Amino acid sequence: MRVSVRFFAMYRERAGTSQVDMDLPEGATPEDLMARLRSAFPSLPTGSSALVAVNSEYADPKAPLHQGDEVVFIPAVSGG
Repeated sequence: MRVSVRFFAMYRERAGTSQVDMDLPEGATPEDLMARLRSAFPSLPTGSSALVAVNSEYADPKAPLHQGDEVVFIPAVSGG
């Protein structure tokens, strides 16, 4: 299946792009996708503090993805 990934903030800077399409096996999860993305873009952060959204809604990182989903990884934000 093919999903679309959008990068924002630090993820966009480190990946060098704002969007990429990825082919994944059926039943893959956002966690699986992030592992694949880290292989393709080794400079992506390795911590698990990112939130994930699928089709504009926050999602469980262990929930299965589906053909055509749009996945966004949202880096943790800190500040005051």
